[in-house]
Amino acid sequence: MSPREKGSRPIRSAPAPTPTDWAIPRGLIVLLAAAGGVVAVGGMKAAAGLLGPVFLALMLTVAVQPIQTWARRRGRHALVGMALAFVAVMVIMLGMVGLLIVSVAQLATELPQYTDRLDDVLANVRELLAGFGVNSEQIHNLLSELDVGKLVGALESALSGLLGIFSSLFFILALLLFMAVDGMTIGTKLDVIAAQRPEIAYAIESFAVGTRKYLVVSTVFGLIVAVLDGGALWLMGVPLPVLWGLLSFITNYIPNIGFVIGLVPPALLALLDSGPALMIWVIVLYSVINFVIQSIIQPKFVGDAVGLSVTVTFVSLVFWTWVIGALGALLAVPLTLLVKALLLDIDPTTRWMNTLISDKAPTDPGRVEPPPEPDHP
Repeated sequence: MSPREKGSRPIRSAPAPTPTDWAIPRGLIVLLAAAGGVVAVGGMKAAAGLLGPVFLALMLTVAVQPIQTWARRRGRHALVGMALAFVAVMVIMLGMVGLLIVSVAQLATELPQYTDRLDDVLANVRELLAGFGVNSEQIHNLLSELDVGKLVGALESALSGLLGIFSSLFFILALLLFMAVDGMTIGTKLDVIAAQRPEIAYAIESFAVGTRKYLVVSTVFGLIVAVLDGGALWLMGVPLPVLWGLLSFITNYIPNIGFVIGLVPPALLALLDSGPALMIWVIVLYSVINFVIQSIIQPKFVGDAVGLSVTVTFVSLVFWTWVIGALGALLAVPLTLLVKALLLDIDPTTRWMNTLISDKAPTDPGRVEPPPEPDHP
Protein backbone atom coordinates (compact mmCIF):
# COMPACT_ATOMS: atom_id res chain seq x y z
CA MET A 1 0.00 0.00 0.00
CA SER A 2 1.33 3.44 -0.89
CA PRO A 3 2.16 6.04 1.78
CA ARG A 4 -0.77 8.16 0.62
CA GLU A 5 -3.16 5.24 1.15
CA LYS A 6 -1.81 4.78 4.68
CA GLY A 7 -2.52 8.36 5.50
CA SER A 8 1.13 9.41 5.70
CA ARG A 9 2.53 12.31 3.73
CA PRO A 10 4.59 11.30 0.66
CA ILE A 11 8.26 12.23 0.77
CA ARG A 12 9.69 14.24 -2.10
CA SER A 13 12.99 16.01 -2.47
CA ALA A 14 11.73 19.11 -4.28
CA PRO A 15 8.33 20.64 -5.03
CA ALA A 16 6.86 19.64 -8.39
CA PRO A 17 6.47 22.55 -10.82
CA THR A 18 2.99 23.94 -11.14
CA PRO A 19 1.46 24.58 -14.58
CA THR A 20 2.13 28.30 -14.19
CA ASP A 21 5.84 27.59 -13.70
CA TRP A 22 6.35 26.12 -17.18
CA ALA A 23 3.26 26.50 -19.35
CA ILE A 24 3.51 28.74 -22.41
CA PRO A 25 0.90 31.54 -22.31
CA ARG A 26 -2.16 30.62 -24.30
CA GLY A 27 -1.91 33.74 -26.44
CA LEU A 28 1.65 32.85 -27.43
CA ILE A 29 0.52 29.34 -28.37
CA VAL A 30 -2.13 30.80 -30.65
CA LEU A 31 0.41 33.20 -32.17
CA LEU A 32 2.96 30.43 -32.81
CA ALA A 33 0.28 28.19 -34.32
CA ALA A 34 -0.86 30.99 -36.62
CA ALA A 35 2.73 31.68 -37.68
CA GLY A 36 3.31 27.99 -38.37
CA GLY A 37 0.10 27.86 -40.38
CA VAL A 38 1.19 30.81 -42.52
CA VAL A 39 4.52 29.14 -43.24
CA ALA A 40 2.82 25.83 -44.08
CA VAL A 41 0.33 27.52 -46.42
CA GLY A 42 3.12 29.45 -48.11
CA GLY A 43 5.02 26.21 -48.67
CA MET A 44 1.95 24.50 -50.14
CA LYS A 45 1.31 27.41 -52.45
CA ALA A 46 4.92 27.34 -53.65
CA ALA A 47 4.68 23.59 -54.29
CA ALA A 48 1.15 23.67 -55.76
CA GLY A 49 2.27 22.05 -59.01
CA LEU A 50 3.46 19.00 -57.08
CA LEU A 51 0.86 18.87 -54.31
CA GLY A 52 -2.14 19.09 -56.66
CA PRO A 53 -1.46 15.80 -58.49
CA VAL A 54 -0.45 14.12 -55.21
CA PHE A 55 -3.73 15.10 -53.53
CA LEU A 56 -5.70 14.00 -56.60
CA ALA A 57 -3.97 10.62 -56.61
CA LEU A 58 -4.59 10.26 -52.87
CA MET A 59 -8.29 11.05 -53.25
CA LEU A 60 -8.72 8.55 -56.09
CA THR A 61 -6.81 5.90 -54.15
CA VAL A 62 -9.03 6.40 -51.12
CA ALA A 63 -12.10 6.22 -53.39
CA VAL A 64 -11.21 2.79 -54.83
CA GLN A 65 -9.68 1.30 -51.66
CA PRO A 66 -12.90 -0.64 -50.90
CA ILE A 67 -12.19 -2.71 -54.02
CA GLN A 68 -9.03 -4.02 -52.41
CA THR A 69 -10.86 -4.62 -49.14
CA TRP A 70 -13.59 -6.52 -50.99
CA ALA A 71 -11.04 -8.69 -52.81
CA ARG A 72 -9.25 -9.50 -49.55
CA ARG A 73 -12.47 -10.47 -47.80
CA ARG A 74 -13.33 -12.76 -50.72
CA GLY A 75 -10.05 -14.56 -50.21
CA ARG A 76 -8.40 -13.21 -53.35
CA HIS A 77 -4.67 -12.54 -53.52
CA ALA A 78 -3.66 -9.01 -52.61
CA LEU A 79 -2.33 -8.47 -56.13
CA VAL A 80 -5.82 -9.11 -57.53
CA GLY A 81 -7.34 -6.34 -55.42
CA MET A 82 -4.50 -4.00 -56.31
CA ALA A 83 -4.94 -4.68 -60.03
CA LEU A 84 -8.71 -4.18 -59.87
CA ALA A 85 -8.35 -0.90 -57.97
CA PHE A 86 -5.72 0.41 -60.37
CA VAL A 87 -7.79 -0.54 -63.43
CA ALA A 88 -10.84 1.20 -61.94
CA VAL A 89 -8.87 4.41 -61.46
CA MET A 90 -7.40 4.13 -64.96
CA VAL A 91 -10.87 3.83 -66.45
CA ILE A 92 -12.07 6.88 -64.52
CA MET A 93 -9.05 9.03 -65.39
CA LEU A 94 -8.61 8.08 -69.03
CA GLY A 95 -12.35 8.11 -69.68
CA MET A 96 -12.67 11.62 -68.29
CA VAL A 97 -9.64 12.86 -70.21
CA GLY A 98 -10.87 11.26 -73.44
CA LEU A 99 -14.31 12.83 -73.15
CA LEU A 100 -12.81 16.24 -72.45
CA ILE A 101 -10.44 16.03 -75.41
CA VAL A 102 -13.20 15.03 -77.82
CA SER A 103 -15.59 17.67 -76.48
CA VAL A 104 -13.04 20.50 -76.58
CA ALA A 105 -12.09 19.49 -80.12
CA GLN A 106 -15.76 19.75 -81.14
CA LEU A 107 -15.95 23.15 -79.47
CA ALA A 108 -12.88 24.35 -81.34
CA THR A 109 -14.59 23.34 -84.58
CA GLU A 110 -17.85 25.07 -83.72
CA LEU A 111 -16.63 28.40 -82.34
CA PRO A 112 -15.17 30.05 -85.47
CA GLN A 113 -18.55 30.07 -87.21
CA TYR A 114 -19.95 32.33 -84.48
CA THR A 115 -17.52 35.20 -85.11
CA ASP A 116 -19.96 37.15 -87.28
CA ARG A 117 -22.75 36.50 -84.83
CA LEU A 118 -20.65 37.96 -82.02
CA ASP A 119 -20.09 41.11 -84.08
CA ASP A 120 -23.87 41.45 -84.37
CA VAL A 121 -24.28 40.97 -80.62
CA LEU A 122 -21.72 43.69 -79.89
CA ALA A 123 -23.48 46.02 -82.34
CA ASN A 124 -26.76 45.43 -80.52
CA VAL A 125 -25.04 46.19 -77.22
CA ARG A 126 -23.80 49.50 -78.63
CA GLU A 127 -27.31 50.41 -79.76
CA LEU A 128 -28.74 49.45 -76.37
CA LEU A 129 -26.21 51.56 -74.49
CA ALA A 130 -26.85 54.48 -76.84
CA GLY A 131 -30.54 54.16 -76.10
CA PHE A 132 -29.81 54.63 -72.39
CA GLY A 133 -27.96 57.87 -73.10
CA VAL A 134 -24.40 56.56 -73.08
CA ASN A 135 -22.36 58.62 -75.53
CA SER A 136 -20.34 57.06 -78.30
CA GLU A 137 -16.98 57.79 -76.65
CA GLN A 138 -17.98 55.94 -73.50
CA ILE A 139 -19.27 53.03 -75.58
CA HIS A 140 -16.00 52.96 -77.49
CA ASN A 141 -13.97 52.94 -74.27
CA LEU A 142 -16.15 50.18 -72.87
CA LEU A 143 -15.94 47.89 -75.89
CA SER A 144 -12.56 48.83 -77.32
CA GLU A 145 -10.82 46.05 -75.39
CA LEU A 146 -13.19 43.40 -76.71
CA ASP A 147 -11.41 41.72 -79.58
CA VAL A 148 -13.83 39.42 -81.39
CA GLY A 149 -11.30 36.69 -81.98
CA LYS A 150 -10.03 36.81 -78.41
CA LEU A 151 -13.52 36.87 -76.93
CA VAL A 152 -14.63 33.85 -78.93
CA GLY A 153 -11.41 32.03 -78.08
CA ALA A 154 -11.79 32.79 -74.38
CA LEU A 155 -14.50 30.16 -74.06
CA GLU A 156 -12.31 27.57 -75.73
CA SER A 157 -9.35 28.53 -73.55
CA ALA A 158 -11.41 28.24 -70.38
CA LEU A 159 -12.59 24.76 -71.26
CA SER A 160 -9.17 23.72 -72.43
CA GLY A 161 -7.93 24.74 -69.01
CA LEU A 162 -9.80 21.78 -67.61
CA LEU A 163 -7.30 19.58 -69.40
CA GLY A 164 -4.55 21.32 -67.47
CA ILE A 165 -5.74 19.43 -64.43
CA PHE A 166 -4.61 16.24 -66.15
CA SER A 167 -1.43 17.71 -67.66
CA SER A 168 0.63 15.59 -65.25
CA LEU A 169 -1.28 12.48 -66.21
CA PHE A 170 1.74 10.19 -66.30
CA PHE A 171 2.89 11.41 -62.89
CA ILE A 172 -0.61 10.92 -61.46
CA LEU A 173 -0.89 7.40 -62.88
CA ALA A 174 2.53 6.50 -61.46
CA LEU A 175 1.43 7.78 -58.05
CA LEU A 176 -1.81 5.81 -58.31
CA LEU A 177 0.12 2.64 -59.08
CA PHE A 178 2.43 3.08 -56.10
CA MET A 179 -0.46 3.96 -53.80
CA ALA A 180 -2.41 0.93 -55.01
CA VAL A 181 0.59 -1.24 -54.14
CA ASP A 182 0.73 0.31 -50.67
CA GLY A 183 -3.02 -0.26 -50.38
CA MET A 184 -2.43 -4.02 -50.31
CA THR A 185 -1.12 -3.72 -46.73
CA ILE A 186 -2.98 -0.65 -45.49
CA GLY A 187 -5.49 -2.74 -43.51
CA THR A 188 -2.74 -4.51 -41.59
CA LYS A 189 -0.90 -1.25 -41.02
CA LEU A 190 -4.03 0.38 -39.62
CA ASP A 191 -4.54 -2.55 -37.26
CA VAL A 192 -1.01 -2.07 -35.90
CA ILE A 193 -1.49 1.70 -35.62
CA ALA A 194 -4.86 1.21 -33.90
CA ALA A 195 -3.22 -1.03 -31.30
CA GLN A 196 -0.39 1.42 -30.56
CA ARG A 197 -1.87 4.82 -31.43
CA PRO A 198 -5.66 4.48 -31.65
CA GLU A 199 -6.22 8.22 -32.06
CA ILE A 200 -4.05 8.35 -35.19
CA ALA A 201 -5.87 5.36 -36.67
CA TYR A 202 -9.19 7.04 -35.87
CA ALA A 203 -8.12 10.24 -37.68
CA ILE A 204 -6.97 8.34 -40.78
CA GLU A 205 -10.17 6.33 -40.92
CA SER A 206 -12.31 9.45 -40.42
CA PHE A 207 -10.64 11.10 -43.39
CA ALA A 208 -10.99 8.03 -45.62
CA VAL A 209 -14.62 7.36 -44.76
CA GLY A 210 -15.61 11.02 -45.02
CA THR A 211 -13.89 11.38 -48.39
CA ARG A 212 -15.65 8.34 -49.83
CA LYS A 213 -19.04 9.55 -48.58
CA TYR A 214 -18.44 12.94 -50.16
CA LEU A 215 -17.39 11.41 -53.48
CA VAL A 216 -20.42 9.12 -53.55
CA VAL A 217 -22.85 11.97 -52.82
CA SER A 218 -21.20 14.34 -55.32
CA THR A 219 -21.02 11.68 -58.04
CA VAL A 220 -24.67 10.70 -57.68
CA PHE A 221 -25.88 14.31 -57.78
CA GLY A 222 -23.42 15.10 -60.56
CA LEU A 223 -24.84 12.34 -62.75
CA ILE A 224 -28.39 13.56 -62.07
CA VAL A 225 -27.49 17.14 -62.96
CA ALA A 226 -25.51 16.10 -66.05
CA VAL A 227 -28.38 14.03 -67.45
CA LEU A 228 -30.99 16.72 -66.75
CA ASP A 229 -28.84 19.55 -68.15
CA GLY A 230 -27.68 17.66 -71.22
CA GLY A 231 -31.19 16.45 -72.04
CA ALA A 232 -32.78 19.86 -71.59
CA LEU A 233 -30.10 21.60 -73.67
CA TRP A 234 -30.52 18.99 -76.41
CA LEU A 235 -34.29 19.56 -76.46
CA MET A 236 -33.77 23.33 -76.69
CA GLY A 237 -31.30 22.96 -79.53
CA VAL A 238 -28.22 24.31 -77.76
CA PRO A 239 -25.06 23.13 -79.56
CA LEU A 240 -22.81 20.52 -77.89
CA PRO A 241 -25.21 19.38 -75.15
CA VAL A 242 -22.96 16.41 -74.26
CA LEU A 243 -20.06 18.75 -73.52
CA TRP A 244 -22.19 20.95 -71.29
CA GLY A 245 -23.56 17.91 -69.47
CA LEU A 246 -20.00 16.72 -68.87
CA LEU A 247 -19.05 20.18 -67.66
CA SER A 248 -22.00 20.13 -65.24
CA PHE A 249 -20.80 16.78 -63.89
CA ILE A 250 -17.25 18.04 -63.32
CA THR A 251 -18.26 21.36 -61.78
CA ASN A 252 -20.59 19.53 -59.42
CA TYR A 253 -17.48 18.65 -57.40
CA ILE A 254 -16.93 22.39 -56.86
CA PRO A 255 -18.97 23.32 -53.78
CA ASN A 256 -21.61 26.06 -53.77
CA ILE A 257 -20.66 27.89 -57.01
CA GLY A 258 -20.05 25.00 -59.37
CA PHE A 259 -23.33 25.52 -61.21
CA VAL A 260 -22.36 29.13 -62.04
CA ILE A 261 -19.13 27.95 -63.67
CA GLY A 262 -21.06 25.34 -65.62
CA LEU A 263 -23.72 27.88 -66.69
CA VAL A 264 -21.59 30.52 -68.41
CA PRO A 265 -20.32 28.55 -71.48
CA PRO A 266 -23.68 27.08 -72.62
CA ALA A 267 -25.47 30.38 -71.98
CA LEU A 268 -22.92 32.27 -74.06
CA LEU A 269 -23.07 29.73 -76.87
CA ALA A 270 -26.88 29.83 -76.81
CA LEU A 271 -26.68 33.62 -77.19
CA LEU A 272 -24.36 33.33 -80.18
CA ASP A 273 -26.37 30.55 -81.77
CA SER A 274 -29.97 31.69 -81.37
CA GLY A 275 -30.05 35.03 -79.58
CA PRO A 276 -31.00 36.35 -76.14
CA ALA A 277 -34.22 34.35 -75.83
CA LEU A 278 -32.43 30.99 -75.82
CA MET A 279 -29.76 32.32 -73.46
CA ILE A 280 -32.46 33.37 -71.00
CA TRP A 281 -34.03 29.92 -71.18
CA VAL A 282 -30.66 28.32 -70.46
CA ILE A 283 -30.19 30.59 -67.45
CA VAL A 284 -33.68 29.73 -66.19
CA LEU A 285 -33.01 26.04 -66.74
CA TYR A 286 -29.77 26.10 -64.76
CA SER A 287 -31.31 28.25 -62.05
CA VAL A 288 -34.14 25.78 -61.55
CA ILE A 289 -32.21 22.51 -61.91
CA ASN A 290 -28.64 23.25 -60.89
CA PHE A 291 -29.24 25.88 -58.23
CA VAL A 292 -31.89 23.83 -56.45
CA ILE A 293 -29.96 20.57 -56.63
CA GLN A 294 -26.37 21.79 -56.24
CA SER A 295 -26.85 24.75 -53.90
CA ILE A 296 -29.83 23.70 -51.77
CA ILE A 297 -30.31 19.92 -51.75
CA GLN A 298 -26.77 18.61 -52.27
CA PRO A 299 -25.02 20.72 -49.58
CA LYS A 300 -27.41 19.26 -47.00
CA PHE A 301 -26.44 15.71 -47.98
CA VAL A 302 -22.75 16.65 -48.15
CA GLY A 303 -22.92 18.27 -44.71
CA ASP A 304 -24.58 15.18 -43.24
CA ALA A 305 -22.03 12.90 -44.93
CA VAL A 306 -18.80 14.70 -44.04
CA GLY A 307 -19.69 16.89 -41.06
CA LEU A 308 -18.91 20.27 -42.63
CA SER A 309 -21.23 23.26 -42.64
CA VAL A 310 -22.05 25.19 -45.80
CA THR A 311 -19.96 28.15 -44.61
CA VAL A 312 -16.91 26.00 -43.92
CA THR A 313 -17.33 24.32 -47.31
CA PHE A 314 -17.44 27.66 -49.13
CA VAL A 315 -14.43 29.05 -47.24
CA SER A 316 -12.50 25.87 -47.99
CA LEU A 317 -13.33 26.28 -51.69
CA VAL A 318 -11.92 29.81 -51.75
CA PHE A 319 -8.88 28.87 -49.70
CA TRP A 320 -7.80 25.73 -51.57
CA THR A 321 -8.41 27.34 -54.95
CA TRP A 322 -6.07 30.13 -53.91
CA VAL A 323 -3.46 27.69 -52.63
CA ILE A 324 -3.24 25.07 -55.40
CA GLY A 325 -5.37 26.41 -58.24
CA ALA A 326 -8.08 24.61 -60.22
CA LEU A 327 -7.47 21.28 -58.49
CA GLY A 328 -8.07 23.03 -55.19
CA ALA A 329 -11.61 23.85 -56.28
CA LEU A 330 -12.31 20.21 -57.15
CA LEU A 331 -10.60 18.81 -54.04
CA ALA A 332 -11.66 21.48 -51.54
CA VAL A 333 -13.81 19.21 -49.38
CA PRO A 334 -11.44 16.18 -49.31
CA LEU A 335 -8.51 18.48 -48.49
CA THR A 336 -10.49 20.10 -45.69
CA LEU A 337 -11.33 16.64 -44.34
CA LEU A 338 -7.62 15.78 -44.41
CA VAL A 339 -6.71 18.92 -42.45
CA LYS A 340 -9.59 18.25 -40.06
CA ALA A 341 -8.31 14.71 -39.47
CA LEU A 342 -4.73 15.87 -38.85
CA LEU A 343 -5.59 18.81 -36.59
CA LEU A 344 -8.87 17.90 -34.86
CA ASP A 345 -9.77 14.22 -35.07
CA ILE A 346 -6.28 13.11 -34.09
CA ASP A 347 -6.63 14.66 -30.63
CA PRO A 348 -9.66 13.93 -28.40
CA THR A 349 -9.20 17.29 -26.67
CA THR A 350 -9.84 19.19 -29.92
CA ARG A 351 -12.75 17.15 -31.29
CA TRP A 352 -15.20 19.54 -29.68
CA MET A 353 -14.45 21.87 -32.61
CA ASN A 354 -16.22 19.39 -34.92
CA THR A 355 -19.45 20.67 -33.40
CA LEU A 356 -18.65 24.22 -34.51
CA ILE A 357 -17.80 23.34 -38.11
CA SER A 358 -20.50 20.71 -38.53
CA ASP A 359 -23.85 21.24 -40.25
CA LYS A 360 -25.63 19.41 -37.41
CA ALA A 361 -26.62 20.70 -34.00
CA PRO A 362 -25.76 18.43 -31.05
CA THR A 363 -28.69 16.39 -29.77
CA ASP A 364 -27.94 17.48 -26.21
CA PRO A 365 -26.96 21.17 -26.12
CA GLY A 366 -25.27 20.65 -22.78
CA ARG A 367 -23.02 17.87 -23.95
CA VAL A 368 -20.84 17.49 -27.02
CA GLU A 369 -20.74 13.95 -28.30
CA PRO A 370 -17.64 12.67 -30.09
CA PRO A 371 -18.17 11.64 -33.70
CA PRO A 372 -19.03 7.95 -34.27
CA GLU A 373 -16.15 5.59 -34.94
CA PRO A 374 -15.82 5.02 -38.70
CA ASP A 375 -15.22 1.68 -40.32
CA HIS A 376 -11.86 0.67 -41.70
CA PRO A 377 -11.16 2.19 -45.14
